[in-house]
Amino acid sequence: MKQQEQQTKWSQFIPLISVFFFWGFVAASNDILIPVFKNSFTLSQLESQLVNNAFYAAYFVGSLVFFIISMRGDVLQKFGYKKTLAFGLSISAMGAFLFVPAASMNNYWIFLTALFVVGLGFSVQQIVANPLAIKMGSPETGTHRLTMAGGINSLGTTIGPIILGITIFGSQNSSSSLNLNDVKVPFVILGMAFLLVAIFLMFSKIEDPSKEEETQEENTEEGFNILKYPQLMMGMLAIFIYVGVEVSIVSNLPALLQTSEFGGLLEENLAPFISLYWGSLMIGRWNGGVNVFDFSKSTNMILKFIVPFVAFAIIIGANILSGKDVSSFYIYPVWIVIFVLMSFLGGKNAGKTLMIFGLAGVLMMLLGLVYPDKETARYFFISGGLFCSIMWPAIFDLAITGLGKNTGKASSFLIMMILGGGIIPLMQGAICDFDLKKTNGIFGLSYTHFSYIIPLFCFAYLAFYGFITPKILKKQGAA
Repeated sequence: MKQQEQQTKWSQFIPLISVFFFWGFVAASNDILIPVFKNSFTLSQLESQLVNNAFYAAYFVGSLVFFIISMRGDVLQKFGYKKTLAFGLSISAMGAFLFVPAASMNNYWIFLTALFVVGLGFSVQQIVANPLAIKMGSPETGTHRLTMAGGINSLGTTIGPIILGITIFGSQNSSSSLNLNDVKVPFVILGMAFLLVAIFLMFSKIEDPSKEEETQEENTEEGFNILKYPQLMMGMLAIFIYVGVEVSIVSNLPALLQTSEFGGLLEENLAPFISLYWGSLMIGRWNGGVNVFDFSKSTNMILKFIVPFVAFAIIIGANILSGKDVSSFYIYPVWIVIFVLMSFLGGKNAGKTLMIFGLAGVLMMLLGLVYPDKETARYFFISGGLFCSIMWPAIFDLAITGLGKNTGKASSFLIMMILGGGIIPLMQGAICDFDLKKTNGIFGLSYTHFSYIIPLFCFAYLAFYGFITPKILKKQGAA
């Protein structure tokens, strides 16, 4: 019986990870909406980044409200994981349906409100789904399960831009007339999907861990002082920066690719590059997800090479089916091989892995800034998705180590820091907008190109966090 409890509960885990798919689908679709809104409403790059600001600010607001309510009585204990998750999906559904009046009234601010409401629902879902995924099996494979769920999230991020791009621009490379009413259809369908999944989850076999944890509820409110846990304080900043850099690289990518030095691409030709970026996260997370399964060492090693290229083939196939030319992507396996080799260096050590991939991110951003061939340089920036892919579980693991009974509160603080996805893209977008005033650029680069100095500094901090936190934990006796 004990052995059975240690196994991953696949019948429960599979329906849960559908929620992770939705998060990715919407987050990546934002990167298609940014250039569309920028063109339709005549926005600056900074103003267009309010799309991400509205979406990710909702995570902070939702998590903060959830935390305040929980101080008066634990929400998960009172309502259960399934009901709370279904409630979050219902909120997101309402936000998705708001795209109808936003498009009908041609109003940018209603679009932003709609995205805020969708993100508000996602914040509730994140608080529930992340710990629930960890609890559906052995604690030793909890991080790997979360990585696997992240892989499903990345599947959504990969196909989201493709589907939305087809909806708005059609399936051909030639431009079609831009009509904001075309945005309504995928989000109405998405809203209906939210409701259907909410109903499905309510009748699913997912066990409610809150019932098993009632005996642990006592004394969880006592003695929590965030200042006692530098790994948590620094981890909150790490989550803020991680989500920020993950979003900022791709949300400013359309502006970069539309510059003359990077080819001057039109809006309808941007989706493949956005899907490749988000697909890079899928490649990395599928690679990490291999550890969930009980394979032999040799099989595990072989799969770590094969699975990333299966994911890459999905990216290529999805774009080809949508009528896009992706012949330039065939150089990208070079970066995939580099990633796979580096994944062996990190092993299962969260701190070492985070430090190695943080340094790799710094190097890729630097090469993207200085490499003379711009067709190649863009892939250095896009590869940032590869090196971001496994950072979330590593940061989360380091930040909550040694927190004991305060782990739940710590998790709430960490989810709040998803706000970084709305702030850091604004910072980078503000640098891009200098191109509107100073056409000469800086250091021989356009300001849009130079703006990728922001992700470089972000990766540097993440590498530092991976380096310093194990030392802190060792001093605490928690490592």
